[in-house]
Amino acid sequence: MPLLNLPLIHPVLGKVAAALRGSAWETDLFLVGGAVRDALLGNTVSDDFDLGTQGDATALVQFLYEAGLADHYPVTYEQFGTAMLSIDGVAVEFITARAESYRGESRKPTVEPADYMQDALRRDFTVNSLRADLFTGEVIDTLGTGLADMQDRLLRTPKDPRTTFAEDPLRMLRAVRFRWKLGFSPAPGLYEAIAEESHRLEIISAERIRDELNKILMLRSASSAFQDLMTLGLLDRMLPEFRTMIGVTQGHYHDADVWGHTLKVLDNSAAAGDSLTVRWGALLHDVAKPVTRTVEEDGRIRFFNHEVIGAQMSLEILRRLKFSERDAVAISHLVRGHMRIGSAPTFSASAARRLWREYGEAVDDLLRLVEADANGLKADVRQLDLGPVRAQLAAVSHATPPDQLQSPLTGGQIMEITGLSAGSEIGKWKAWLTELVLNGDLAVGDESGARERLVAALKAE
Repeated sequence: MPLLNLPLIHPVLGKVAAALRGSAWETDLFLVGGAVRDALLGNTVSDDFDLGTQGDATALVQFLYEAGLADHYPVTYEQFGTAMLSIDGVAVEFITARAESYRGESRKPTVEPADYMQDALRRDFTVNSLRADLFTGEVIDTLGTGLADMQDRLLRTPKDPRTTFAEDPLRMLRAVRFRWKLGFSPAPGLYEAIAEESHRLEIISAERIRDELNKILMLRSASSAFQDLMTLGLLDRMLPEFRTMIGVTQGHYHDADVWGHTLKVLDNSAAAGDSLTVRWGALLHDVAKPVTRTVEEDGRIRFFNHEVIGAQMSLEILRRLKFSERDAVAISHLVRGHMRIGSAPTFSASAARRLWREYGEAVDDLLRLVEADANGLKADVRQLDLGPVRAQLAAVSHATPPDQLQSPLTGGQIMEITGLSAGSEIGKWKAWLTELVLNGDLAVGDESGARERLVAALKAE
């Protein structure tokens, strides 16, 4: 069996081992899961570690806490036999070997203590069932197939895939993610089982699905993963709106239907290393095109207001996936604005002020989405140059915070000058003064100038 230098992977692992020398856990504590897999593959190992034992994990973390290793009191999950300890800022989860499964339509697993073989069999894939002795570094392949599958770059479930997916249907999403994250091939029958069992995803909570989709979106090969999700029928269980994109043609600017274009835009966003917010914007930016498609008499295909309707649809989708309201609004706002740039021949200072006022620091995310979208068009019609746009925005943002691009006069001041009571007329005058600021006809914060312009306008009425 291969050996791993665990303290070299991370000093916290060495620190835990040193604290447990001579204890009952010295012969029964292993690094398990993805960290072992990634270390053997030569991939970057995240500093989020799982340590497994057949003993009592909660007693183990209490021992380490009392030994002074922890940053704070441990967090325990008695139902699952696990506990989390923060050591030098690194989250380490201690797990009691267990068997678990989802019964019927329940969204909560049944958990029972188990030995290492049963624990390995309840894992999602053989390459994730490997464990490394925390004290010797020896890698143990409990199932006897994990190392061979890793060498063959094969994604295989420990049991019959239907059984593994029945125990936790979220593993179907994880199968797609690991295929494209690791560059593995699905074992024979794996994808066929997912297609047959895709309906089981409906018992999984929206929060777990959301978290898995977020991880898939952050892959460099996210577009390939989403095509798999579509082909296997998984996307229909989570985001049925996307099925309607297939076969929706878009006219001479595109060489793909709406679904194909969406995957291109997502691929562009991933290649640019965009944030999760932008990648969700890329995935959702044309979600309303199937419901807004019209064909004019001259044959031109149009999608009137697809960005506005798409923003509302995006908000509903993201709320369904239990995104925070803040994140849902931020993503839907990108969808709403993805057509704001590119249609005008020039980008004026006034346009920059309006965009900066509306988007603030999120304007860079919007530009990234616009760029990814434009690069998803046919090569011979890509004409977008965001250089001048970024230059105008840089000048505006340097000069003025976005919340100052508004009327220099408050509603109360306008009521005082006009003699009007609170109501729509006050709002009209305040909006008019804001427009003067955005057009550059009135300086930011110029109360005196605003008063003069308002008095003159009142006299002219």
